[in-house]
Amino acid sequence: MTVPKAAQEAVDRRSLHERIAADLREEIMSGDLGPGAKLPSTAQLKERFGASNATVQKALQLLKDEGLAVGRAGAAVTVREHRQRTMRPAAYMAPAEPGQPYRWITEAANHQARGSSRLLQVAEVTPPADVAEALALPENGTALLRAQVLLLDDEPVELVKSYYPLELVRGTAITERRKIKGGTPALLAELGHQPRLSVDRVSARVPTQEQYTVLQLPGDLPVLRTLRVVHSDDERPIEVTVMVKAGHLYELQYEFAPS
Repeated sequence: MTVPKAAQEAVDRRSLHERIAADLREEIMSGDLGPGAKLPSTAQLKERFGASNATVQKALQLLKDEGLAVGRAGAAVTVREHRQRTMRPAAYMAPAEPGQPYRWITEAANHQARGSSRLLQVAEVTPPADVAEALALPENGTALLRAQVLLLDDEPVELVKSYYPLELVRGTAITERRKIKGGTPALLAELGHQPRLSVDRVSARVPTQEQYTVLQLPGDLPVLRTLRVVHSDDERPIEVTVMVKAGHLYELQYEFAPS
């Protein structure tokens, strides 16, 4: 097979320390370097990448800034414990049982972490175009927005913006600026709107200014953006949520059975 000329001439134009960090980041995320494992020594990295000591140190500092590695100057650098997390969306889909916390909190506890949430905004807004389309809103239509940040062990890990049809939630606790016991899925279920089908669209994007600051991101690494549409009976959309998390720390796991 002939390789296209453009591919033959393609080069990685990133700085060498960024390329070194990228290769090491992949080894961490793929599990080749597991939690607690020592990264190759400075001497090994210098030989492997043909880099100077200063360049290697800049690469290692990037990984430390991202929370993937820990270590002091002159000491071995190791992969930070419990930094790579696999998220299983199916675990959060069903409404919480009556009287139980939001499933984010219970699932975090199942993985030896302390989950919490901070409510950022509750307001009637004109949603982004993809959200408006999913909710089947008319042109310039509005929806009820509930925005929150989810935290694990007090670290912000996910920015969540959920949108609801106004005619569905008007007069309910969803419109109030306060947390809802069990989360909005539990309240929607109590109102007779059981989730029947959820559709996720996942993409990798450059973070917006809001996402960068709320999630305390370390640099220009991509975020994972999930657009989730929850349907109730008669395929009625009852909730559209945009979830954004740091792409270098999380992966999503979906399970499928042959149809």
